[in-house]
Amino acid sequence: MKFTIGNFLVQEIRFGANTSYKKGLLTINKSEALAVVCEDDHITEADLYLVHPGDDVRLLPVKDAVEPRIKLDGAPLFPGVTGQMVQCGEGITHALKGCSVVVVGQQWGGYQDGVIDMGGEGAKYTYFSQLHNIVLVADTDEAFEQKELQKKNRALRRAGLRLAEYIGSAVKTMEPEKLEQYEMVPVADRVIPLPKIALVLQVQSQMEKPGYNTLCYGWDCNHMVPTFINPNEILDGAMVSGSFMPSSSKWSTYDFQNFPMIKCLYQEHGKTLNFIGVILSNLNVESDQKERSTLFVVNMAKTLGIDAAIVAEEGYGNPDTDFTSCLVALEDAGIKTVGLTNECTGKDGRSQPLVYMHEKADAIVSCGNVSELIELPPAKIVLGNLQALARDGMSGGWADDELLGPSVRPDGSIIMENNAMFCGDQVVGWSTKTVKEF
Repeated sequence: MKFTIGNFLVQEIRFGANTSYKKGLLTINKSEALAVVCEDDHITEADLYLVHPGDDVRLLPVKDAVEPRIKLDGAPLFPGVTGQMVQCGEGITHALKGCSVVVVGQQWGGYQDGVIDMGGEGAKYTYFSQLHNIVLVADTDEAFEQKELQKKNRALRRAGLRLAEYIGSAVKTMEPEKLEQYEMVPVADRVIPLPKIALVLQVQSQMEKPGYNTLCYGWDCNHMVPTFINPNEILDGAMVSGSFMPSSSKWSTYDFQNFPMIKCLYQEHGKTLNFIGVILSNLNVESDQKERSTLFVVNMAKTLGIDAAIVAEEGYGNPDTDFTSCLVALEDAGIKTVGLTNECTGKDGRSQPLVYMHEKADAIVSCGNVSELIELPPAKIVLGNLQALARDGMSGGWADDELLGPSVRPDGSIIMENNAMFCGDQVVGWSTKTVKEF
């Protein structure tokens, strides 16, 4: 399976008469773009804004981020979600690099939504402050969930997917500035005298009701058992981010499209390791579901002859049991395993960092502490609704605290847990954080 990404590096974005790209300048016809957004009758209000690295702009509540792309064969960018079911991971896709479509609620936030600061002190906490962003700020008539803690955000998130594909069409017929090529031959044909490595991805899938979880080809990952998947498929639109996990732990759709850990393993393939592929797993609620998924992961790894595995968890808390159980079971099967996750120590820093820990899980990379307190000054411009952080149960925010006061202060400054920083811990592999010794 051979997959090629033709890249175009965006250095500037403007609104103009025609949606086009030329020498780093992306021009967007705003009225056409909004017409694509409003194809869904549930969208009641929508507007587009352009923000850039260093701008004194705060975005919240952020629902998702998507890289603008277009498939040259006319297939939908996200099969099973924005169009018919077709194979991902083959052929040529063109991508506008250095930018993203960021979807923001005009009024209502929820547990799963986050914050992006484009400039100032807050910019260092999230990768998305480094991008030129096309910000869709919109509202819907989905009144049934406006005051729900958990929101599906279906209309807004799918509008972002359509918008990304529309913007990506600007480069459909152009010659790429740079090519990325990913080819994975059948496992049986790979005779490489190097350690065989698999990447196990435990995607967010805890909600038993449909509409909240990560999608694979449009299928709710709560309703699947772990499966073997070609990494090209993940990079090419097979995965769409869910709407449940606390925001700093979240893997956005943009993250799936660009998954740095997958690209790193590809770079080392044939040099230091034999990258066998991805075991796509899930995070469950019931104990028997957790045990079943672990069983499937281990059996696939053994069948594939895996020597070592990297297990990455999207979330924390209850999912820590899935994560640690998988690490232990793989180790018991003789497969050396490294875990990627964040941790939760509580505001006082005294809580056990993972809900379930085990002595055999002795190689874990921590990507951050969701409980870390962050204080940020007012931003000159807020796109979305600042009060959502305190009012709507966004993870990391609160209406009031007897010691810290409200998350949103009268002057527009905020105090919150890292939990609320959009994709802030970047377990996918491009964390902005480092480790210091004290």
